[in-house]
Amino acid sequence: MLSVYFVMKCTVYFQFDTIITDHNKVNGMMYSVLIYETIHFLKIISIPCFSHRMMAVSQKFLLRVHVTTDVAVKVSLTKRPESVEELITILREKLNPRLDFEFTLQYEDPDFDGQLTCLLDIQELPEKGTLKVVRSESDVSSCASSDTDILPHVPLAQRLKCWPDTFPVPTFSYEVEHLLEEGNRAFEMSGKHLRLTRAQKHNILETMASVMHTFKAYPSDRDVGLAAEALVTTHPCLKEPGSTNGSYGWKTSLKFKMGNYRTKLARSGCVEVSVNAGRRSVNNPEREHPHSNIKRARRAEVNYLPNFPRGEDQVSLEDMRVQIKMRLRRLSPTK
Repeated sequence: MLSVYFVMKCTVYFQFDTIITDHNKVNGMMYSVLIYETIHFLKIISIPCFSHRMMAVSQKFLLRVHVTTDVAVKVSLTKRPESVEELITILREKLNPRLDFEFTLQYEDPDFDGQLTCLLDIQELPEKGTLKVVRSESDVSSCASSDTDILPHVPLAQRLKCWPDTFPVPTFSYEVEHLLEEGNRAFEMSGKHLRLTRAQKHNILETMASVMHTFKAYPSDRDVGLAAEALVTTHPCLKEPGSTNGSYGWKTSLKFKMGNYRTKLARSGCVEVSVNAGRRSVNNPEREHPHSNIKRARRAEVNYLPNFPRGEDQVSLEDMRVQIKMRLRRLSPTK
């Protein structure tokens, strides 16, 4: 632009000198008009060129980034990034800590009426584009565990599901399993019921009680009945003669065994059942009845008053809860 202006300015002065030499009588006003018109012409040419170049230098790269479904932020860049990886790095720096995870980008493609398309080439992104952050599958799969990584140790014996519709009969000791297999074969052939020793019956009840506790610490009468029916259905040789469904005696035995099993857990320090310990007994007749106001998990709950993780207490867990709450608030500021 400067070179063009220099050449045209020299031309003006050359024409001015020629006019003075050949036409000495020309009015000085005409010289002024000629110079003014030429300079005005130069302004018309030079100003648009200069403005266009300044706009090219100061033009911004505007992006509307959807961090989550309900949160969108505006990002201004001075130039187009060299690659998609560089754009991801820039967004992670500008939007930290909202984007502290692995993600890919999708953009609204104008060739397909704004439909979302994976951004593979940075040149496909418009100067005013809309991006959507998509969490990577590897990060999504680890999301459930990453939220609990803050806990140093979580007990493995926590209850994970509710009481099933069909109770799963566990595997007993090798001796008892062999005995039941032979007893079932004899029951199918002759209808003979199996007679168990005290130790064998104890093994069956103890194993059944431990499995029942994985679903409920305080199963209802119906739950215990379903467990007893599942036991005699799986092993028909255990059916009791004279019982309507062959499982009434097993149901009663399982109820008492669950009570004894809870007593053992309470003595070992299981808070879920020890909270109901120390009720009315022969030595303490004035205390509350053992079957009233039982503190237990409500409907749709699987754990009631679980033990603290190793090395943690109520204060430390409350601090962790506040940290998790603040982190979620930073990730979703509108909620």
